[in-house]
Amino acid sequence: MKKKSFLLSFLILFALLALVGCKKHPSGETLSKVTLNEVAHSIFYAPQYVAIQEGYFAEEGIDLNLVTGFGADKTMTAVLSGEADIGFMGAEATIYAYAEGAKDSVVNFAQLTQRAGNFLVAREEDPDFSWQDLKGKKVLGGRKGGMPEMVFEYILKKNNLDPATDLSIDQSIDFGSTAAAFSGGQGDYTVEFEPSATALEQEGSGYVVASLGVDSGYVPYTAYCAKSSYLKESPQIIQGFTNALQKGMDYVHAHTPAEIAQVIKPQFDDTDMETLTAIVKRYQEQDTWKDSLIFEKDSFLLLSDILESAGELSEKVPYEQLVTTDFAKKAASH
Repeated sequence: MKKKSFLLSFLILFALLALVGCKKHPSGETLSKVTLNEVAHSIFYAPQYVAIQEGYFAEEGIDLNLVTGFGADKTMTAVLSGEADIGFMGAEATIYAYAEGAKDSVVNFAQLTQRAGNFLVAREEDPDFSWQDLKGKKVLGGRKGGMPEMVFEYILKKNNLDPATDLSIDQSIDFGSTAAAFSGGQGDYTVEFEPSATALEQEGSGYVVASLGVDSGYVPYTAYCAKSSYLKESPQIIQGFTNALQKGMDYVHAHTPAEIAQVIKPQFDDTDMETLTAIVKRYQEQDTWKDSLIFEKDSFLLLSDILESAGELSEKVPYEQLVTTDFAKKAASH
């Protein structure tokens, strides 16, 4: 009798443990756990946070675990190791991984931003700024081979400036620390993401004089990717994930900066509403977010050109190997 009682207790306990951590869809279905590793936590990625806060991922059957990698190299490592199911970063990381011979290639399935999200900050206001003003100056830049730095150099070359000889670019400062270094007196200019660019303006330490997103034109700046094996094994999850993102994208195109800021505020507790709204407005006005998540071939070829120009790519990588548009097309047609 005692054995039966013990067995029954064990089975009940086992069943309870199996349910721990499982979340359910409003329909009663259990949600699929998905870990997303994002390269940085930035207002630049507003559609993603709208999708989270509005419950779009849950609607698509996904229990999303968001992790910030703080760098494309770290995010890619998380994807390759299986620590993350999906990575969100510059698509150049997938090209590097492919060129290095990754057996289970990492494939881009959705593109979020179509412009660079950083800004050039000067020490003084300069409404008549020209890129030629950077001649002989010191600029706090980004990591070699990363999208922020490559797009910056791409713009310099478009304006007939040689990044190696016409100015000095300091690439020794860690991502996220350049604003503090600039405030401390380093550099004549700095390249900053938000909210750092606006923060420098608010404290009177710097002034935005140019948008890299505007001056570089349309560039496939950030995209979502996963290993080929995961795409094949979990197509329903990837489709649901993409559907949720498309809903977030539709939201930012249909609402005001103030409305968007209100929705994503829980993701940015340290940023006041006035600043958050101003930053969203700045990104919205420069046409940062795509209408759909489809990663077109022309965009991929432009990215390849930028990599070649930066000396980071010796030969072209086939678009068909590193991009699939199936999920994004289905999401856009809903």
